[in-house]
Amino acid sequence: MSATPAHTASHGTGDTFRHSYSKDKAQLVRRLARIEGQVRGIARMIEREEYCVDILQQTAALRAAVDSLAILVLEDHVQGCVRTAAEHGDADRYVDEVVDVVRRTLGRPVRGATRG
Repeated sequence: MSATPAHTASHGTGDTFRHSYSKDKAQLVRRLARIEGQVRGIARMIEREEYCVDILQQTAALRAAVDSLAILVLEDHVQGCVRTAAEHGDADRYVDEVVDVVRRTLGRPVRGATRG
């Protein structure tokens, strides 16, 4: 992975900011490396034809690790990006985006762009 400057985004005001997860980037990358190791471990278990229940337990641990990572990014997004958008009067678009991604994550249908 190359070292690149933090990605910036505009909230329609011409101002740019760092994505909120930038402050936690090293922690997130470490978590992803552990998740990658878990995936490789599960692959080895399957190659060695280990007991199904043991593999299922490891997939549950993998899912929990991914969910934990997602929660950290979501918290940073809401507390940073959405808050910044609200300060610039552009919160609705970001709130709708967060609601839609959470609904997809939970396997719920995404609502239309209009609110009723």
